[in-house]
Amino acid sequence: MITEQNCTMLCDFYQLTMGNGYFKSKHKDTIAYFDVFFRRIPDNGGFAVCAGLDQVIGYIENLHFDEDDIKFLRKKGIFDEEFLEYLRNFKFEGDIFAIPEGTPVFPYEPLITVRAPAIQAQLIETMLLLLVNHQSLIATKANRIVRAAKGRAISEFGSRRAQGASGAVLGARAAYIGGCGGTACVLSDKLFGVPATGTMAHSWVQMFDTELEAFEEYCRVYPDSTTLLVDTYNVLKSGVPNAIKAFDNVLKPLGKRPVGIRLDSGDIAYLSVEARKMLDEAGYPDCKIVASNSLDEHIISDLLNQGAKIDLFGVGERLITASSEPVFGGVYKLCAVEENGEIKPKIKISENVAKITNPHFKKLYRIFDNKTGKAEADLICVFDEKIDESKPLELFDPDYTWKRKTFTDFTAKELQVPVFLKGKRVYNSPDIGSIKNYCAEQLATMWDSVLRFENPHRYYVDLSEKLWNIKHGLLSEKGKIR
Repeated sequence: MITEQNCTMLCDFYQLTMGNGYFKSKHKDTIAYFDVFFRRIPDNGGFAVCAGLDQVIGYIENLHFDEDDIKFLRKKGIFDEEFLEYLRNFKFEGDIFAIPEGTPVFPYEPLITVRAPAIQAQLIETMLLLLVNHQSLIATKANRIVRAAKGRAISEFGSRRAQGASGAVLGARAAYIGGCGGTACVLSDKLFGVPATGTMAHSWVQMFDTELEAFEEYCRVYPDSTTLLVDTYNVLKSGVPNAIKAFDNVLKPLGKRPVGIRLDSGDIAYLSVEARKMLDEAGYPDCKIVASNSLDEHIISDLLNQGAKIDLFGVGERLITASSEPVFGGVYKLCAVEENGEIKPKIKISENVAKITNPHFKKLYRIFDNKTGKAEADLICVFDEKIDESKPLELFDPDYTWKRKTFTDFTAKELQVPVFLKGKRVYNSPDIGSIKNYCAEQLATMWDSVLRFENPHRYYVDLSEKLWNIKHGLLSEKGKIR
């Protein structure tokens, strides 16, 4: 239901009023170009991780207006009957180009470009932003948390604190792309193959007469995957000692080893150190210690800096809601139209310089240094520009044009790929594991200075000279440059 329901009517009302207006005006058949991009990286990070494309594809493939939709719109009394008939037979017939999920991305880059008749391009705005904004936000936050754990596994635990069912299920998917090892959400496993993990809650322990009885029974039921929650009563006086007794009494005679214990409250750094000592002395140095309880990248970093003996983290509400900055801020802006077969660039101008858009139908290149394999910069070009890798490439800062750098031994990779052409899907989505691995591979091409949490290095996203000239020509034409 979450991924396959018809969301055609999940749009802003102005998209329909504008569509009706386009239908009745000269722009009924105008081809428009729109970009999805964002302006600022969450948490002041060095990069974001794009996600949500597979759900965009599912949405586009299922676009249609039901008869109930038509009746509902007719009752509004403002839509032309011929326009309603157009909606009754609606089908997306445009082109969509997108950056694959899991790619590190930066402000002002076109994550998705839509080329379609204006009515169609306008109609899909809200859902594209909803899907890409949400999952890119969670994938980005998840990757921050994963990197803070320094190789220790992260499991997403946040379903019960998510903003709605879709937030839980698609959030778990995005968290896995960002690097989490699994999720507590069973539906994400069923729908997407995100590995579902989990053991017990405090209620299991409370259900039995004694903590030891609860632990021993769990060991009997799950002898090959025993992880015990040890903080229901007292971690060091009863929880860990009773866990060790259960391991000795039930698992050891079966020739089995425990998987772990979990801490969910208290001074986790101190408790994990003491629990580690107790487990080691009891002959269970291989028993892992899992920690949960309102964690995020900053708390995890602090715990590890304090010497906490934790092997795996379960992260819930602060991951699934990206609570430190719960808005990704992606926008959908017109960048060009076609008139008599010619592409005419369009620009939005604002006194707020950050809101001035990059015009025209564009393509995006990532420049890799062939000696290091590292990504050095991204270059936004006009759609018909090609980079000749046999010649030196000079890039300049679009704001401070005197800042320039020349690349000689480099590879230029075009980031966007065709997803739909003339309404037909031409892109085969990778499986979720492949997307996760691709994300890790692409992040390995980033310099450590871009990956750091505090004051990350600014990764340069430059404009080609041709695009820069077009942009500033339009600004001058509108009288904004004196």
